[in-house]
Amino acid sequence: MRSLSKSTIDSDSLRGQLRDNSVRVIDVRRAEDYKKDHIPKSVNLPLAELLADDSPEKVLKIAQNLGIDDQTPVVIYDDTFGALASRVAWTLQYLGHSDVSLLDTTYSQWKELGLETDSAETTVSPKTHSVNLHPEIMATADYLETAKEGKNVIVIDNRERLNYLEQHIPGAINIPYRTLASEDRILRKKDDLKRLLKNRNINEDSEIITYCGSVGTLSGLAYYALKSADYPNVKLYVRSFKEWKGLNKPIVKQENANYWDLSAE
Repeated sequence: MRSLSKSTIDSDSLRGQLRDNSVRVIDVRRAEDYKKDHIPKSVNLPLAELLADDSPEKVLKIAQNLGIDDQTPVVIYDDTFGALASRVAWTLQYLGHSDVSLLDTTYSQWKELGLETDSAETTVSPKTHSVNLHPEIMATADYLETAKEGKNVIVIDNRERLNYLEQHIPGAINIPYRTLASEDRILRKKDDLKRLLKNRNINEDSEIITYCGSVGTLSGLAYYALKSADYPNVKLYVRSFKEWKGLNKPIVKQENANYWDLSAE
């Protein structure tokens, strides 16, 4: 699979692509929010619609109905610090669509910048997309349980620190999703992300598996943070901790938490 040239795209670059009609922009907010206003020419795919059935067959139909073929550049945005958008982007990438990026700001930030909005619903013509699944970016519970015993495998829990302290997958380290963002961007700059990851002893040659609470949104954002920092071998445990617990897999609690354990950083 061609690697992503950029995990995120800035507002100015997206505006240029919109003028050229060379991009499909996906708004993953709720339908009622999209109908009020949205980025011009964007189409609506509420995350809940995707999560209702995210099988490759269903995702293929969704992508085709949104006018996406194999060559269509796709940019996805939300108003929830990029987490919802990242889950949709990862799903398209798993299907085999490599040219997908996250808008590096939220929709609220887009509006705060005074950029164009529209309330007209965008109509598109369906296109044909192929299926070329990429299992190398997905981790199942069984895979994770075996892989995490490997010397060069790092499991990252992206939930809030207190959730992690209460219970987590054995051997996982915690990088709360909030630490990945900057004040005005859904992800820190590449050098800042690299520094954060190096400080946690996360090396670029490791296999990294991310997970969060239930449906892979927070950990989806971490997936793209790692990708934007040029970490090549990253997997998303898409069903995350909810499934892990439901399968009665091993769980541990952090005992004797120190000051750092209670802080976001």
